[in-house]
Amino acid sequence: MAFHLTFRSQSVPNSGQGPPLVERISEEPLPLPNKSAQSTVTCIYQVNVAGCWRNVSVLWCKNLMNHTLNLKVDSTGGEFSYTCKIDVKPWYFWNKKGYKSFEVDGHQVEVYWDLRSARFSGGGPEPISDYYVAMVSEEEVVLLLGDYKKKAYKRMKMRPSIVEAVLLVKRESVFAKKSFATKARFDEKRKENEIVVESSTYGNKEPEMWISIDGIVLIHVKNLQWKFRGNQTVMVNKQPVQVFWDVHDWLFSVPGSGPGLFIFKPGPVEADSEREERGNEGCDSDNGSCASGYYSTLSYAPSESCLVLYAYKLE
Repeated sequence: MAFHLTFRSQSVPNSGQGPPLVERISEEPLPLPNKSAQSTVTCIYQVNVAGCWRNVSVLWCKNLMNHTLNLKVDSTGGEFSYTCKIDVKPWYFWNKKGYKSFEVDGHQVEVYWDLRSARFSGGGPEPISDYYVAMVSEEEVVLLLGDYKKKAYKRMKMRPSIVEAVLLVKRESVFAKKSFATKARFDEKRKENEIVVESSTYGNKEPEMWISIDGIVLIHVKNLQWKFRGNQTVMVNKQPVQVFWDVHDWLFSVPGSGPGLFIFKPGPVEADSEREERGNEGCDSDNGSCASGYYSTLSYAPSESCLVLYAYKLE
């Protein structure tokens, strides 16, 4: 079961170079569910690098042997990418504070980091506090991750970018037997929300699934074998959040062969007219008859930041 997701954003001005911002197809291969299962977190940002708005992917990877951070900056046309790899190794002789530089379309880009005190939750690949990773272009800090912002600016002695980077999508791959946990921020003014997906798909009982946010079960799906794909809007801190799920492979494939897919997108449900108009975009037929992408996780195209969670079941 292969997922093909397209992400778009219209909240950032176009630089006048390349296609409209942002149209990106997630092409990175998913990790294989084997003994060396690799947990990953990918955040895709719109960042003003070397005078142009570009997609910047921040990928944290961790398995039994390696722990890495990969930064990838797209070219103006999106035909290829420039990469910078940082090893987040646990060995005592590695300096977790460093600096690297690389070129993007002929312009120098610097990356500074300090992971010496970084804290990780539950063995995940992405730190949750006490660190920073900064990207600098043309003497401006165009992307700054982590909570050690004051330390970062003190070290680099550079000014922040006039326009902040915009998070388009966060994609996470997790491995567990029946309970999957992650965090997402649906409101920039509030702290991150804790998300837990639990399931019961084995035994003689009818398969069920629960999705809770901040300890409150907001979605309970009974008879999961008939409702393995669906969507529902829930309220989180008085704000609507759309939740989409596709757990076909959990029920009908070899265990571990494919993930359950979950999308969490803040914002209200589209009106039927808006949904139909968006669903008909790109239709080849004269009467506009084509399958609407509204309920399909294969063609879902959010216009705001969202969380995409791939949940692999282990035996």
